Amino acid sequence: MGVDIKQLAAGLGVSASTVSRALNGYTDIKAETRERIVKRANELNYRPNLGAQRLAKGRADAVGLVYPLDSDYVGNPKFLEMISAFSARLESQGIDVLLAASHATNEMATYDRLVRGGRVDAILLANTKVHDPRIDFLLQADIPFLGYGRSGKRMDFPWFDFDNEAGSRMTVEHLALLGHKKIAYIHTALEFNYAHERHAGFVSTMKRLGLHIGVDMIIQGSQDRRSGYAAVEKLLLLPQRPSAILVDNNIGGVGVIHALLDAGVVLGRDISVVVDGGNPTDTLLHQIDVAAVMQPTPKESGTTMAEMLLKLMDGSMSVEGEHVLMQPKFVDGKSVGAASC
Repeated sequence: MGVDIKQLAAGLGVSASTVSRALNGYTDIKAETRERIVKRANELNYRPNLGAQRLAKGRADAVGLVYPLDSDYVGNPKFLEMISAFSARLESQGIDVLLAASHATNEMATYDRLVRGGRVDAILLANTKVHDPRIDFLLQADIPFLGYGRSGKRMDFPWFDFDNEAGSRMTVEHLALLGHKKIAYIHTALEFNYAHERHAGFVSTMKRLGLHIGVDMIIQGSQDRRSGYAAVEKLLLLPQRPSAILVDNNIGGVGVIHALLDAGVVLGRDISVVVDGGNPTDTLLHQIDVAAVMQPTPKESGTTMAEMLLKLMDGSMSVEGEHVLMQPKFVDGKSVGAASC
């Protein structure tokens, strides 16, 4: 067992504060004294108490991310890849990422414990909603935070997001050019901002192009495979099947593709499919060439958000730099073809 700072100081005949200042490079300690302290600390394999150091500095050296147990984020490889890049960039600055699991009913209490307890220096706010009380709480708490997504039209907090409406617009326009008129839409709960925007982009583009929106062809699911599968089962029972389907999330998209294949549907010939986010690489379907709306890579997104948070934490980010909106692109695939009817 190693020595503590008091034992190290006593053995050297100096104060604990002198040891601390010498090991932290303060210039008010004589060079020979510093050398003697550093030499003895190495000999005794002394390691500073990081908790005490953080308390003294008034910092936790951690960024918090509240993970909603009610969602399927942890099962999404893209989310995990983003978090990996996000944490790697912060780790290079000696900052940890603290993941706090919470159910939706206890989520605000979890944020309160993290912030009021001084457990984190900043927050990454994921899964933002159209109306999000967490934003007002964090603004009032006066802690640096970054929204991983927008909240309605609010511009009073920093965020990193994707142009979700543009992704739906590009998809509908591409399908319309191929003669598709009966386009179904499978989406997650519209309380989430990204889902609301993607839905709005789909509806507005369908109306602009004069395409009929059948209420039975817009189905709410969630970010899971089962709801995507169940949504397709409903669509296949309609008197007139859709000629194309747009899914607003990649996990639900896996269920959609499975259901179509199980029903003997030939993708791109019988029914075309576009998945926002693409086909996850951790499924047996990853070799299927699925048309997709693609955002910048999760690694790029995670690194960018880490950089933004670091600037927010040290106060160097300007107001103009507090909002980043990334543009998507439509990637064609064999799951899309000309309308057969």
